[in-house]
Amino acid sequence: MRGGGPSCCVGGAGERLGVPGPCVCLAPVPHCARFSCRTERDASNWSTERLKTLLLPVRVESEEGACEVTEVSKLDGEASINNRKGKLIFFYEWAIKLAWTGTSKTGVKYKGYVEIPNLSDENDVDEVEIHVSLAKDEPDTNLKTLMKQEGAKKIRDAMKTYISTLKTEFTQGMILPTVNGEHMDTTPPVAPKAEDRKTATGSSPATSQSKSIGVKIPTCKISLKDTFLTSPEELYRVFVTQEMVQAFTHAQATLEADKGGKFQLLDGSVTGEFVDLVPEKQLVMKWRFKSWPAGHFATITLNFTDKGGETEVCLEGKNKARLAALLL
Repeated sequence: MRGGGPSCCVGGAGERLGVPGPCVCLAPVPHCARFSCRTERDASNWSTERLKTLLLPVRVESEEGACEVTEVSKLDGEASINNRKGKLIFFYEWAIKLAWTGTSKTGVKYKGYVEIPNLSDENDVDEVEIHVSLAKDEPDTNLKTLMKQEGAKKIRDAMKTYISTLKTEFTQGMILPTVNGEHMDTTPPVAPKAEDRKTATGSSPATSQSKSIGVKIPTCKISLKDTFLTSPEELYRVFVTQEMVQAFTHAQATLEADKGGKFQLLDGSVTGEFVDLVPEKQLVMKWRFKSWPAGHFATITLNFTDKGGETEVCLEGKNKARLAALLL
């Protein structure tokens, strides 16, 4: 629904579809409200705090000892996001200096530095230079090699997470989500067959009472489509990385991103299980609200399609027999 059309409600405490949970309305937003010709948002302060949060926990260990980042001593640069005709353009450029400490198995401590001169939108993260050195007058140690190899990998992962969250979490509200091809199919409870009615009539009172227990809940289907200015790899990581899920939802989350792995989102309000995972291409999940009756799940399928510089995500939600209606 771009620029108009009737609003759509999914759910509603039984008032609309007879399903548990609050009502979430997908209301129309005029085209002029969705996109301005050009808007800009300064992301420098947010980026400074985010980079510190991601880099300070970096720690690696080996049989030689352990190394950890102890300080972000320099963080010079800027970041901003432009919305031009509905497309987000990211600018960021940072020069970073970190202090690190290594501790050998015998307890000897060594100090050093990590310099990252060119974290910018013009460079791929894998091309960003990471220089590891020892402080002046420090003797040579194998811990420097540990920091240069394993430590640099974790630092690079932290930078990848920064870029991903910059393109997802910080951009909320700059382009409102679009809803394409929305489809809802409310299926009423199926009437019992003639033979079932006959069997029920001949049953004892106790049996009849047993069969009447429970609530028939209509099922619902929904399809959503949206496009994000990022790669399938980065967007996929948003859904399977615990730290990124927590950053994006601003709530506690736990997840095991493996087939059959469990997850809890929004401080436990949403729980479920990963049914199938195809990295960068598809996620299939069983998904339920805490308020739903026990045993009721929706099946959520996310398909990621690389569109060359951006990623199209298609969401399909459906409820099989005896499952609660989907509520998003």
